[in-house]
Amino acid sequence: MTHPAQERLNRLAPLAVIAVAVILIFAAMDAAESILSPIVLGMVAGIVLSPLSDMWDRWGFRPAVGALVSLVVTLAVTGGLIMLLQPVVARLVAQAPKVLADMQETIDRISSTLRGLRDATEVMAEAITAEPAANGAPSAEMTGLPTVTDAILLAPAIVAQATIFAGVLFFFLMTRHALYGAIARTLPTETDPVQIVARLLRAERHVSRYFLTVSVINAILGVFTAAALHLLGLPDGILWGLVAALFNFLVYLGPVFVSLSLIVAGVAAFDGAMSLAPAAAYTLLNFVESQFITPSFVGRQMQVNPLVVFCALVFGMWLWGAVGGIVALPIAIWGMVMHDERRLSTHRLPDSAVAAATENPSQQRPQSQAAASALGERENQTRS
Repeated sequence: MTHPAQERLNRLAPLAVIAVAVILIFAAMDAAESILSPIVLGMVAGIVLSPLSDMWDRWGFRPAVGALVSLVVTLAVTGGLIMLLQPVVARLVAQAPKVLADMQETIDRISSTLRGLRDATEVMAEAITAEPAANGAPSAEMTGLPTVTDAILLAPAIVAQATIFAGVLFFFLMTRHALYGAIARTLPTETDPVQIVARLLRAERHVSRYFLTVSVINAILGVFTAAALHLLGLPDGILWGLVAALFNFLVYLGPVFVSLSLIVAGVAAFDGAMSLAPAAAYTLLNFVESQFITPSFVGRQMQVNPLVVFCALVFGMWLWGAVGGIVALPIAIWGMVMHDERRLSTHRLPDSAVAAATENPSQQRPQSQAAASALGERENQTRS
């Protein structure tokens, strides 16, 4: 007779093995970030751009040509956004001394008002207004900024990851139907492979539809943010609207980052309470967008539990930084749709996807041999 403690251990052993396996998988993902992150980002971008590939197919483009056009468009848009954001980053770096000086003045006022917190505020003021090191050595503040040498050393790694991203995106767009068919035939399940392909394409459509809807909403938010900041007199109001639109893709965390950045920009551009006006205007617009507009247009069928969204974003950014935050929500939506096991209609599936799902090389060979033998018998009968 088995002891009760032994039975509990037997039940917990599989869970312990699964936990150890999960920890090892995430440790490997963390160690291989430089390779895996651009691969996953390229596949997520391919899923988002799948409607564009379908459009090229309907127009008669070859898969390689359509994938190349989609890749060129993606790289051109990404490069343009980087060029547009560069002035904002440069201005923030240039205004850092004024922001630090204004923060010092604020801290001095607090220290004069709250006498009981004098020691703590003096420590904060000394940390903000640290003197440069002796003999012309760079200060701690300056050493935190990247130099030209740092950029040169990072350039090969950035180019390598961009190359991996571009290659994965191109080949995924060119062969995604064949890839889905291979996945459907390989999975150890009794589900019809065509149904698995239909589910994969359905998840693909949901992710791309969500991204398109959110992109339109974020663009509108960017326009209103740019208009509000321009009316307030904040420099580069249009570019700040672009920053607000882009960072709004990082749900919860992106708006917090933009609000903090606008506080810094407001302190640099204005004095007194007016310095908080840009951040307040953006926060109000983001509140209206997140609480009323996005729930109305996205719809319940594409909504994910907010706790799942937040945890996915935090975990993705902890694992892979900004790339993890970008791919976390699309992967969560993709997994939610794939978890739905309803039987789907397959009459509208692309012919290439159906052919990839039903292809079975191990069965084709005997059929071809039988056809060849039948043809040989017919030739012998004709000769006789």
